[in-house]
Amino acid sequence: MFDWTAGYVADIGYTFGYYPELNPLRVKLAFLDAGLAVPEFGTACELGFGQGMSANLHAAASVTQWYGTDFNPSQAGFAQELAAASGSGARLYDDSFAEFARRADLPDFDYIGIHGTWSWISDENRGVIVEFIRKKLKVGGVLYFSYNTFPGWASFAPIRHLMTEHAEIIGAEGTGIVSRINGALDFSEKLFATNPAYSRANPRLADRITKIKNQNRHYLAHEYFNRDWHPMHFATVADWLEPAKVNYACSANYLDHVDAFNLTPDQQTFLKEIPDTMFRESTRDFMVNQQFRKDYWVRGARKLNPLEQVEAVRQQKVVLTTHRSDVPLKVTGSLGEVTMQEAVYGPILDTLADYKPRTIAQIEQAVKNKGVVFGQLTQAIVILTGGGLLAAVQDDAAIKMVRSSCDKLNAHLISKSRGSKDISYLASPVTGGGIAVGRFPQLFLLAMSEGKKLPADLAAFAWQVLSLQSERILKDSKPMETAEENLAELTTQAKDFVAKQLPIFKALQIA
Repeated sequence: MFDWTAGYVADIGYTFGYYPELNPLRVKLAFLDAGLAVPEFGTACELGFGQGMSANLHAAASVTQWYGTDFNPSQAGFAQELAAASGSGARLYDDSFAEFARRADLPDFDYIGIHGTWSWISDENRGVIVEFIRKKLKVGGVLYFSYNTFPGWASFAPIRHLMTEHAEIIGAEGTGIVSRINGALDFSEKLFATNPAYSRANPRLADRITKIKNQNRHYLAHEYFNRDWHPMHFATVADWLEPAKVNYACSANYLDHVDAFNLTPDQQTFLKEIPDTMFRESTRDFMVNQQFRKDYWVRGARKLNPLEQVEAVRQQKVVLTTHRSDVPLKVTGSLGEVTMQEAVYGPILDTLADYKPRTIAQIEQAVKNKGVVFGQLTQAIVILTGGGLLAAVQDDAAIKMVRSSCDKLNAHLISKSRGSKDISYLASPVTGGGIAVGRFPQLFLLAMSEGKKLPADLAAFAWQVLSLQSERILKDSKPMETAEENLAELTTQAKDFVAKQLPIFKALQIA
């Protein structure tokens, strides 16, 4: 019998996640920080888009024309539903990679994104992807490429193998992938309880199994239980991509750009003595025990001179996406938690606290009398953006052009929040991508669309939706039983929504 899944888990859908690194607008600051010229992005493609949340949020919120494929027809169908709702014109298919690569109606691309998929497919499909990149990525085009890597996965890989063997051999036929996953996790815990030599040699694995047990089973099915599962060293990936004529540009994880958070002084000195960029990256992965890489590659890197770099950085616009009072002055890197300097970050955050987009040049002028110099400012912008507290802003003309498609997509997504908490992102025309918005805030936005304004009215609307489905709010992991308790909790959340979240949503043109 023909196996259209090619060993990939297809009997359970992927999660409805959104991955901001796939947003081409994020490329600019990362490239500028690395001293590289940034191309314009008119056409983009995502290979293996899952439920299509990222592709659709980016298609609706930008003027870039998006294409993509995911071989799972149910996921592709959902993605097409979102594209139709927004009217973005995104062309999303359920082709295999080989079928997609043979299409005659695809343009050449300025940007190609592949998030995680590389780790879960066969060598044959990897070859197809590399050839697709070679043929379809334009000169100067950018490839976003993320994957499981070593050495971070080295100790866990044997346990993953044992779990998939258990699911296949011991797991009961016909019970479904979730039941087999639960059985494999239970088996692993019982194995570790016997204190095997392997766990004594790798003492952190038992805690990792416990952590995994609390994760979404849809995510676990796709992360661990595909037939193909191949973490790769950075150098191995570079060898694979060489025929595509792309070169490593920089990390798409902004926090990787700040060595002080991730490397000791001795490690930084050691790395600087390595002349080869690619070998330096491989060595760095051992220093931070890298488990998942998020990288930008480029077909023809062009270096900026220092003046060009500084001028381009100053033109970059950003916006605060978190309430000023909720911004933690702490960041976690490979070395652990680091406290950010209030003298540097305070003036920057205060300048942005009205949630209006500003160029870095405008922020520079606002904070120069506070003793914040340009180098400190740019590093702070990179760190705050990497922490999800700031977002890049697209130009005013693009914002105006995509407002309608964002409104249409958001209305469709918010409507779904009445019966599900699966989707927790909406499209912002300001940031060109997705913004995290939980189920209750979505219900409050829906209430506002029907003319309700006061927190009590927003809460009553949300409770009506929930109570009709016999749902209850969880507090301290326990359901609140009475209507009064549920309504009181929703009112508290609605007050917080009006005071803190609503001003941000308005600034991001979500509300």
